Amino acid sequence: MRPILSGSIYANPLIRSLLQAIASPIIGRLSDKYGRRTALLASMVGNILSVLLWVVAVDFRTFLASRIVGGLSEGNVQLATAIATDISDANSRGSTMALIGACFSIAFTFGPALGAWLSTVATVAANPFATAAGVSLFLIVTETVYLYFSLPETLPSLTRTPPTAESGDNKKSYAAAAAAPPPAPIQRTNSHFLLNLTHLAFLLFFSGMEFSLPFMTYEEFGYSSAKNGRLLGYVGLVASLLQGGVTRRLPPLLSVRIGVVACLVAFLLLARTRTVTGLYLAATGLATTSATVVTGLNALSSFEAAEDERGGKLGMLRSWGQLGRGLGPVLFTSVYWWAGREAAYAMGALGIAGVAALTFGGLKTPPGSVQRKGGAVKEGEKEL
Repeated sequence: MRPILSGSIYANPLIRSLLQAIASPIIGRLSDKYGRRTALLASMVGNILSVLLWVVAVDFRTFLASRIVGGLSEGNVQLATAIATDISDANSRGSTMALIGACFSIAFTFGPALGAWLSTVATVAANPFATAAGVSLFLIVTETVYLYFSLPETLPSLTRTPPTAESGDNKKSYAAAAAAPPPAPIQRTNSHFLLNLTHLAFLLFFSGMEFSLPFMTYEEFGYSSAKNGRLLGYVGLVASLLQGGVTRRLPPLLSVRIGVVACLVAFLLLARTRTVTGLYLAATGLATTSATVVTGLNALSSFEAAEDERGGKLGMLRSWGQLGRGLGPVLFTSVYWWAGREAAYAMGALGIAGVAALTFGGLKTPPGSVQRKGGAVKEGEKEL
């Protein structure tokens, strides 16, 4: 089992992220054609197969197969985001995205701790993680059954029920619908290429920093796994509170800009701090970043997509982000071990400064992304 643990340290995030980069646009386009519900249920079946392979894994090949299946079928995040765009209007979209983000933050706060505890319960000698995998399998199967019976279709082209010509009461409404002009073309404010590039560049440096953080705290502060768990739990808790209380009230572009600035400050602190206070100040900046940037970019991308292409566009945004998430840890930790902590985090700060230049100099506020009252933008919601 030891080869599984050592090999998976780098193989798991890299393989899973790169496979998601390939699969995300495909899953998104399928959801545009066949519906969000159908695509999500198919994705859940793939997740079940992935965890089932994990349950029975006693060698690295089976574990690797589990990661491959999981990476190719991982569509939960992007499909939840696409569903959020379907059920929200322009004014409430940022709020809905933030609530979804808060749910993921809560899950990532408590999920690793639960998995670590379950891994101490040995049920299969050849696979000490069988208990954790078994519980994960039970939860995913339960979720899939719930979605099958409770999740309605949200894709607008499938949920609209036009009046029929045969119905006498509906003849006038049918004629009006037939004579109605087609929907106005989407007015694009930001190019998808720029949004995708921003997502790629941001996650390239942010995910590298996330991956290296436990190494840095161990070297500089002598942190054990328990103390690192508390630090990451603090980041997740603060991020979920911000998403539930602050981020959902901000226009998406403002949210992205706040998060990028907070990330830049956190990188600068991590490069030089020698105190626990400084470490937790940096962690607060990282929590702010986690609560804002990706949620805001998802919302901005949704404003640039028509109803019948949202799944594909959001899938492509996630694809670029997952490419950065897969390559970031390899790049960042290579610099970290070769040149040292200060050089790695200085490089990260420089990269995030470039992302800040993109968000402040390139991205613009979509007209429908700010709530208006009496025809004016509410106080505090003006573009920076």
